[in-house]
This record gives sequence, structure tokens and C-alpha cells, in this order.
Amino acid sequence: MRRKEFKVALVHDWLTGMRGGEKCLEVLCAFFPRATLFTIFHHLGAMSPIIENMEIRTSWIADLPFAQKHFRNYLPLFPAAVESFNLSDYQLIISTSHCVAKGVIPAPDALHLSYIHTPMRYIWEMYPHYLGSSNNPLKRLAGPIIASMLRTWDVASCNRVDYFIANSHNVRRRIQRHYRRDAEVIHPPVDTDLFQPTSSPGDYFLIVTALVPYKQVGLAIEAFNRLGEPLLIVGDGPEKGKLMRLARPNIEFTSWKSPEELRDIYSGSKALIFPGEEDFGIVPLEAQACGRPVIAYGRGGVLETVIPVEGQTQPEKDEGDQPTGIFFYEPTPEALIAAVKKLDSIEFDPDAIRRQALSFSKPIYKGKMADFINARLEEKFGRRDDLPRIILDDE
Repeated sequence: MRRKEFKVALVHDWLTGMRGGEKCLEVLCAFFPRATLFTIFHHLGAMSPIIENMEIRTSWIADLPFAQKHFRNYLPLFPAAVESFNLSDYQLIISTSHCVAKGVIPAPDALHLSYIHTPMRYIWEMYPHYLGSSNNPLKRLAGPIIASMLRTWDVASCNRVDYFIANSHNVRRRIQRHYRRDAEVIHPPVDTDLFQPTSSPGDYFLIVTALVPYKQVGLAIEAFNRLGEPLLIVGDGPEKGKLMRLARPNIEFTSWKSPEELRDIYSGSKALIFPGEEDFGIVPLEAQACGRPVIAYGRGGVLETVIPVEGQTQPEKDEGDQPTGIFFYEPTPEALIAAVKKLDSIEFDPDAIRRQALSFSKPIYKGKMADFINARLEEKFGRRDDLPRIILDDE
């Protein structure tokens, strides 16, 4: 009997722009260019050429009214949408998930690997910033019910995954806490070939972020309103109008920039301000790749990517490491102001800052992902001739 073709499916929550999670997906698409890419919603043209050239299949949510601009309003339907994907012909499924992608239903004999950027933050750690704090009375009433249903589904559907990969030790702990499962940690890649110093530092501070509540941009605006120092905020989002009204003239806003423009903005900044708690956070690494220090709220992913000045704690810090940033430990304008004022008393080495980012480069990510996927394929299917073994260019 002839063996059926070995098919690969990639699953991603949605395709609306190139952020950290999409940079991880892009590598998987390069590994498996003939794979089918399943996603809830796809904004045509918003992705890199590598992703856009894939065979992309969207869910029925993409055909619902107002989905083009407001597909996130259909959050309660997302589990049903990913469960509707027909994966019965696919032997290898790799999901990259910060929402529901890990909940697809694989064939009984398939191997499902899931790269988790975070368990669904809307219903777990960030619930107060989303479903729990809306000005809409209907959303305030429905929020606890929706969150309870989604939590039940999120935990139950984790049993459809054979192996988890976490984007950080921070997220690994969340997977252990919420799913009672362990995970391999493979940090996301930063494009250190693109992001590198292009100019001497200027006098402005910088924020690069989506303008949504949990990013704590309002806290930074309040701090810089008092400091009077120039602050450039790069990004867009539903909070933009509100934040612009809070800001004084020393604070400037601009929309998302191309990677090349962003590289020059990083390079010309005095320091990056990172006021929120992130699952991992690519932005601090991009800034460090450009030789610029980071002033960050000392929780979450930055504990794994930023080396703080002497006297500040970091789990991953080795003796002799040169500092690449400053932490503040209270989510208050006063704490951020103190950290900003501390910057002038510290002499940072741009070369040492960049070296820290190089340890998270794309080749390192590709090598670890390839090794993990190849090993799991061989464990599951043996040494079959038709397995899609990943061979890197330097092998």
C-alpha cells in the first residue's frame, strides 16, 4: 500500500502585521514553504513576502460582518473557528499561539508542536485590562462569563498538543501554572543583521509599542510630562487618541515605521523606555542591537533579555556581564522618573549592549527550532525517508 504524502500545517492566530510572533512564524514558513498556513483572519498584504507566498486558509470569521476592522470583537467565537480547520490530512502541525491557535484538532496519528507566546492573556494575567475593565456595561456584564468559558476551553484544549515550546522562561512558568504541562524554552529571534547602530545617540527617549492599555504608555507619558525630556512614541492602537490628549508638547507621536526607519530611530535615541510587563518583548532586543540601553519595568520577559546595572537583580545575570539597562520595580511615574534620572550617572558600552542582543539572533533561533522539530519528528515517526527534515544552510 502506497504511503500518503507527508503534509505539514502551520497555524497562527491571525495575520494582520509583522510583530514578534510573526517573525517566529516567518522562520517556520521558510522551513516548510509547501505547508498550508491556517489562520482566523488575514489582512492581505500585511505580512512579509515569505508569509504572503504561503497557501493561506482563513476561518469563517473572515467572512463575518465588520471582520475587516473589528475581527477581535468575535473573540468568543475564536475557539469554534480554529476547531473548524480540517487537519485530517496533516501529519505535522506546528501552531504559534498567543490566543487560540494551539486549540486546533489534529488527526489522531499527527504530531502537534505548539510555540506559545503566552497562554491567552485576555483571560489570564491581563484579564483586568481587557474583559474586566470596559466602559461598555454589556461588556462588563458579559466579560466574566466569556472569560470563564474561554478559560475552560483553553485548559481542555491544551491536551491536543504533544509538545509545548515557550518563548521565554516567563511564559514557561505560565504554561506550567495554567496547563500543568512543561515546555521547552526557545527565545524568539531578533534581526541583528538589520538592527545595528547607524548613528550617534541623540537627546530623545523612545517608546516603540502598540498603544493598548497593558503596555502602560500612560504611565510613561505622566512621567515625561513631569520630566520635560523629549519622548518619541512610535506605534498605533485604540489608545492613541486618549494618550495624545494626555501628552505635553515634549512628547511626539508617530505611526509605525518600516524596519529600516525604525533602526535609525533606535540608533538616534538616548534610551528605550519599556514601561509595561511583556511575555518576552522583541523591542528591547532591537534597541540593544542598535547599541541603545533600555529603561524597563523589571518584570516579565526583560529579566531574560536586559542586563541591569549593578545592585539590580536579574535571574539570568552572570558575574562580569556588562549592564545594558536600568530596571524600575514599581509601576509608577515616580519610579520611572528616578530610573530616567539615573541614566546620566551610568556609562553604558554600546558594543556590550549589542553583544547582549546577538545572543538572541535569528541563526540561534533557527538552529534551536530546527533541532527541536527534527528530534520530535524522529521520535514520532522514526527514520522515514519522506520526513521533512530541516537542513540549515550552514549544515
